[in-house]
Amino acid sequence: MKLRRRTVLGAAGASLLAVPSIGSALAQDFPSKPLKMIVPYPPGGGTDGLGRITAQFLSEKLGQQIVVQNIGGASSTIGSDTVRRAEPDGYTILFNASLFVLGKTVVPSCPYNPQTDFRPIAQAGEAPLVLLANNNVPGSDYAAVMAAVAKDPKKFFVAISSGGSAGHIATLAWLKRIGIPLDQILYKGTAPANTDLMAGSVQFFMDPWTALLPLATSGRAKGLFVTSKERTPLAPNIPTSAEVGLKDFNLSSWYGVWAPKDTPDAVVNKLAAGMAAVSSDKGFVEKTTSLGIVPTARGPKEFAAFIKTEVEANTALLKEANFKPE
Repeated sequence: MKLRRRTVLGAAGASLLAVPSIGSALAQDFPSKPLKMIVPYPPGGGTDGLGRITAQFLSEKLGQQIVVQNIGGASSTIGSDTVRRAEPDGYTILFNASLFVLGKTVVPSCPYNPQTDFRPIAQAGEAPLVLLANNNVPGSDYAAVMAAVAKDPKKFFVAISSGGSAGHIATLAWLKRIGIPLDQILYKGTAPANTDLMAGSVQFFMDPWTALLPLATSGRAKGLFVTSKERTPLAPNIPTSAEVGLKDFNLSSWYGVWAPKDTPDAVVNKLAAGMAAVSSDKGFVEKTTSLGIVPTARGPKEFAAFIKTEVEANTALLKEANFKPE
């Protein structure tokens, strides 16, 4: 009887081993229906624009339609939380900007931990930043402007588009580098900050160049430097940060794709492979480059490591600056 029992159990065990896991079974047919990409901002902004371009090309690579759904509000947490609570089957994914990964550091009411409640799929692209100065600020180049600032720093103010944004982080890093404690004015968005920069209420503003380069190229503000390693053809007269003496100052706003945390590896890998194909697609590169976006190709592991480094460095900068989120 013992021999028979072991034989039956062994056969049952072999049968169980032969059954594919739920994750692998799901991935075999994935995707077999349209996907939904949540962009947690209203239509028309920079994140929405890149998200829609990414969805278009990823749809082609996966062979399924991707419907973009805008769910804005609460500093992107409402839309992001919708993805967190979605079925972890790969059919609901998140497209968001770098501010997302700071979580409660910048949004105290944030209902999730970006690093543990989501699975990073891929980084989609990055937008370097540009430092603008009001035209009334003395000096025709960065060195001359900074010489004027050093003489009387209390006369100069720096705009911040939103707490914890890429521009805020870059501004803190810049002020730490130059050693001049300029006062910062916090705004609710890029548009009001631009308005006050033009009016002269603030003298400096650093944010992604996708929104600010037109001000410099039209002569409405001075472009002091860009944070890319090379000059951009969109504004070739603006020097890089390295050219003005800020070595290795190459910060940027970046964008990526995430899925709910329990999404199976096999599904994550299929989505990541699709994004890798998107990042090297000539049409995608041309379209994003014309908007000032630099395509990137970080897959799940590399993207997760990059996020960890970003969170640690940026949280330290915000803490050092005694930033208190509202």
